[in-house]
Amino acid sequence: MVFDKTGTLTYGKPVVTDVVSVKGKGESGKAVLQMAASIEKGSEHSLAEAIVKKGEAERVKFEKVTGFKAIPGHGVEGVVKGKKIVFGNRRLMEKEKIDTTLARSDLTKLEEEGKTVMMLGVNGQLAGLIAVADTVKDSAKAAVKKLQGMGIEVIMLTGDNGKTAAAIAKQVGIKRVLAEVLPGEKEKEVRKLQGEGKKVAFVGDGINDAPALAGADVGIAMGSGTDVAIESGNITLINKDLGSVASAIILSKKTMRTIRLNLFWAFGYNIILIPVAMGILYLPFNILLNPILASAAMALSSISVVGNSLLLKKAKI
Repeated sequence: MVFDKTGTLTYGKPVVTDVVSVKGKGESGKAVLQMAASIEKGSEHSLAEAIVKKGEAERVKFEKVTGFKAIPGHGVEGVVKGKKIVFGNRRLMEKEKIDTTLARSDLTKLEEEGKTVMMLGVNGQLAGLIAVADTVKDSAKAAVKKLQGMGIEVIMLTGDNGKTAAAIAKQVGIKRVLAEVLPGEKEKEVRKLQGEGKKVAFVGDGINDAPALAGADVGIAMGSGTDVAIESGNITLINKDLGSVASAIILSKKTMRTIRLNLFWAFGYNIILIPVAMGILYLPFNILLNPILASAAMALSSISVVGNSLLLKKAKI
C-alpha cells in the first residue's frame, strides 16, 4: 500500500513556520520573504500558496517578476528588480551550482523537524531559507497501524528530501519511504514495486498522482482530491478518513467471499436438480420432479443468492 504524502497522509494545507536569512549575504528575513512571495505568486503549487499567504500576512510588497519559469520537481526562477532569483529545493540549488554550506545547520535542523525547506538563491548566492510544515491527518497513524496489522506493507512516497520524509514517516509509523520522487516519476516507482512481484495499491489525491493511480493494481483516490485523480482511481473514498482504506479492503474481501458463495449455491442447485428434472431418479426410485417443485427450487436458488448478497449491508468493517 503506497501513500502519497501531501494531501493524503497530511491535510495538504501547508503553512510557513520559519524564514531564515543567511548571515553575511545582506538580505533580511523580510527581504527573503518578499522575494520568495513575489516569485511564487506566479506558481499554482500548494507550497507557493502558503508562502504568498505569509507574505500577505506580513504585508510585504510584491515586486514585479519577469522571466518566470516553473521547474517541475525543483522550484521556480525569475528576475526581480534586476536580480536573478531561484527558489526551490536542494536539486534546484545543485542545478544552479549554489553553495548551501552556510545554511547547513539550519537546513538539517528544520528537515529533522519534518518541515519542507525551500532555498532562495539571489544572483548565484544562497540568501535564505523558508520552511513550510503540513499537519499529519489525525487518522493517519491509526490507519497505517491497522493496515500493517492486516499484513500489508505500507510505503510513503514523497518529493521531500530524505530527512523530512523520515520525520513524517516516523510520526505515522511507516518504515519504508520513497523520498525525492519527482512528480512525473511516481508511476515509475509503482512499476518498480510491481517488478518486485508485489500487488500495489496507490493512495493519492493530486493531478500528478493520476498516472500512479492508473498504473497501480488498485488506485484509491481521496474524494477531496482533484477530478483527474478521482477519474484515474478504481476506488474513491468519499471522506477524508484514512481508516476507510482498510475498510475498503475488508469490504472487498467480504464481497469476493460472497460472490464465491453465491456461485456455489447457484451451481449447486443446478448440478443437483437438473439431473433430477431429466429423470435420473425415475428408473431406480420411480421419482419424477414435479414442474411446480422445479420452479420453486429455481426461485429458492435466486432468493438464497440475493439474501446472501444483502448480508453485506450488515458486514462489520
